[in-house]
Amino acid sequence: MRFNFLAAAVVAATFSACFVQPLAAQTAEQLTFIPAGGRTLLTNIATSKPPADELKALLTGKRSRDEWSSYLTAHSQAVPALQSQSDKQRLTLADYLSFHMPLPANQVPANLTRTDWTRTLPKDGRDLALDNCQGCHIITVVVTQERTKKAWLGTMSTPAHAVIKMTPAERDELASYLVLNAGIPIEQVPEELRASGATY
Repeated sequence: MRFNFLAAAVVAATFSACFVQPLAAQTAEQLTFIPAGGRTLLTNIATSKPPADELKALLTGKRSRDEWSSYLTAHSQAVPALQSQSDKQRLTLADYLSFHMPLPANQVPANLTRTDWTRTLPKDGRDLALDNCQGCHIITVVVTQERTKKAWLGTMSTPAHAVIKMTPAERDELASYLVLNAGIPIEQVPEELRASGATY
């Protein structure tokens, strides 16, 4: 599915101030078609009770995305939850780890078995998309597009999007997540979320 850039510009100009009043939130069930981000994928690993040293290594290591990807593959035998991840999920996790790890020492939980990981771990690209991309249009407009990172970052730098309060690092992470996980076929989107009425 491809979208019309001119229509997007009109919509963006018309609703440039609508970020202060976001569209009605969708239910978590309606949004399950959007792939999990790194925070969720890492939470799933943490709650699967992997060896403590393996989990701590994930939280305290510093690597590039490619290095993390190789690391996750090499450690999949020691961390069974990694074995159930698809190649795309593992790359999404590697991407997330490259943005957020190592955690600051004071944020690494002292007790790895009794931690609310959804509150402990930083937001991921999926979180950023849901938090910031629905101010003026439905999330479907974003996640059904297959674009390069340069194209995503270009859109985020337009006047209509530049007003969104995100740091450069968050924009970079969001773009990276979308490159890996957007381009979702419209057939996989719930029918009630298919009529977007906006694009860019």
